[in-house]
Amino acid sequence: MHYREVAGSREFVAQLAHGDDWRSQIEDFAAHEGVEAAFFVGLGAVQDATIWYYDQDRQAYDEVVFAEPLEVASCVGNLSDLDGEPFAHTHAVLSRRDGSTLAGHLDAATTFAGELYVRTFEEPLVRTHDEPTDLDLWDL
Repeated sequence: MHYREVAGSREFVAQLAHGDDWRSQIEDFAAHEGVEAAFFVGLGAVQDATIWYYDQDRQAYDEVVFAEPLEVASCVGNLSDLDGEPFAHTHAVLSRRDGSTLAGHLDAATTFAGELYVRTFEEPLVRTHDEPTDLDLWDL
């Protein structure tokens, strides 16, 4: 395990805009506020969603699109720098009308309503390529 201590500094609450992309709004917020590293949680509802699942054997993401209204029962993630731009690493648990759930890496979703809490870190976090996983992970 690699780790380092970080200190939190700024905190934000946000209402995500109806009709805009959930993850893009988080990245735009980070760019606007100069946030280089943060942790966030959110909840709400989306009109559709694109979820990615990482196939560890193929080292590639599989995309699944859900063209239906879904509740965002839980959304957690972090913000860091990837290739000089804010990247919102976002995971979500989404529920259907019947209570069944979908979960995974949230690539995109059209916001119906959303609320977010963000706590920034004073130290920046940068993502670099990790050879064993073929993923861009924190460079600690």
